[in-house]
Amino acid sequence: MKVVIIGGVAGGATAAARLRRLDEAAEIIVLERGGYVSYANCGLPYYIGGVIQERSKLTLQTPQSFKRRFNVDVRVKNEAIAIDLQKKSVRVRRLEDGSEYDESYDKLIYSPGAKPMIPDFVRQGEKIFTLRTVEDTYRIDDFVKAAQPKSAVVIGGGFIGLEMAENLHRCGIMVTLLQLEEQVMLPFDYDMACILHSHMREKGIDLRLKNRVTSLYESDGGVRAEVSGAPFVQADFAIMAIGVAPETALARQAGLKLGVKGAVVVNAQMQTSDQDVYAVGDAVQIFSFQTGKETLVPLAGPANKQGRIAADAICGLDSRYTGAQSSSVMKLFDLTCAATGMNERAATAEGILYDSVLLFSPDHATYYPGAKNMTLKVLFDTESGKILGAQAVGFAGVEKRIDVLATAIRGGMTANMLTQLELCYAPPFSSAKDPVNMAGYVIENIRGGLVLQHTWRDMERIVKDPDAVLLDVQTKGEYEEAHFEGAVNIPVDELREKMSLLKKDKKIYVNCYSGLRSYIACRILSQNGYTCSNLAGGMRFYRVVAENGEYDSHSRYLCGMRQE
Repeated sequence: MKVVIIGGVAGGATAAARLRRLDEAAEIIVLERGGYVSYANCGLPYYIGGVIQERSKLTLQTPQSFKRRFNVDVRVKNEAIAIDLQKKSVRVRRLEDGSEYDESYDKLIYSPGAKPMIPDFVRQGEKIFTLRTVEDTYRIDDFVKAAQPKSAVVIGGGFIGLEMAENLHRCGIMVTLLQLEEQVMLPFDYDMACILHSHMREKGIDLRLKNRVTSLYESDGGVRAEVSGAPFVQADFAIMAIGVAPETALARQAGLKLGVKGAVVVNAQMQTSDQDVYAVGDAVQIFSFQTGKETLVPLAGPANKQGRIAADAICGLDSRYTGAQSSSVMKLFDLTCAATGMNERAATAEGILYDSVLLFSPDHATYYPGAKNMTLKVLFDTESGKILGAQAVGFAGVEKRIDVLATAIRGGMTANMLTQLELCYAPPFSSAKDPVNMAGYVIENIRGGLVLQHTWRDMERIVKDPDAVLLDVQTKGEYEEAHFEGAVNIPVDELREKMSLLKKDKKIYVNCYSGLRSYIACRILSQNGYTCSNLAGGMRFYRVVAENGEYDSHSRYLCGMRQE
């Protein structure tokens, strides 16, 4: 059997290695347009920032090492330029001399990845960069070292945009990041993204949201980004990072069936509309594990799984892809940001009746030195209690909790099942009641009617409601730091003695700093005949959204020392 693989990196390289482990006699050829067959794609921004200092560290495998270990014929700088499905052959161009040849196959794996999106408003120039390959990385790095730029504009607030902003800042470059939407990192809900907005600005990134770039071109020795309804941005160079698109020109020309955004349509065994052609990675249309709907998930994890599945199928094994849930993690300066499953937009689009809980939990036991809080948001189906999605931002242990919740989603677990999970505990690593357990407890409290909750979105309506009573159970000092206009301050430890000051015919909206003490206050009040609701995430979370979001009206309802 002869297998030709177009493209290396995650999907193609994984498929090649798996094929060899399954079939020692197979002839395996990998055609790679670039100069590197298997490299740390996700590590590229960190080379530019100097975190990864040796170029050799970016290369996971070379043609020579692939040959020695797997007996795979890897041909770098060999570009597939056409596929003939009838003849079962690939037309290949050697980029070093321009010569061409045909390579036959019994089975073909198509793994070209995705290409950076370059909109029409961009006028290409030597100071406007994209980042996809090792070669792109070296071009940016060489420019930074030679030109010693003082400023950069990054367009796009996704993974690459934020990682590049951090790493350019690490190089001492002043960074302006322009984002079309009202938030960065669209896998996150808007309110959770506001934590990232705050952190970026604290670190010195000039973050500008809801900025529509209408033109980007070289000007005055650097680049100029024209923005609709806002001042232009002048910088020494630019990074375009608005997303990627499936690279499927070859598939289209060959006549393979295409789907969402031109991605290649495959079945669960990664087989295309041609029975002898398989496709994997960023170029394929897959489906959501949770909804079954077609989608694109350009992440390394799914690409690696798909490469293995395609190899299994070619060798007669019944491996099948069961869908993606878009689990991801990112470093943002000293923060860790991770998400899995549905966010609020996705749940709303599916018409699911959902709610969410917000926790401000320490990453390990607070009595052990170094404990830091993380913000954890978990979405759940209000009818079944099934976990739908989760997002977390913090300094340590963030990805651990999201990994557990990703497993819970894959297993169809409910909030009650989260409370029963027996997770590792020792003071340096967690608490006896892990944040994942706590999320289950809070969800069960809400579903069981032990507490009602409202969110930051509700506060504008509540503050304007003449019949609403706002009760702040923070300490006096915390209250003076920040409180809602018109709120009554009764610290939670004084509430039992002073609750008679509150009227039982009014609904009471309770808040504290994080949401924990206000929950305790709600339990005290409700058992004494009061109707009350707890502010999810507390004053801390509300302030992050009000001060770092795009809903300016919310900051008007805050009083206290923050305005002095």
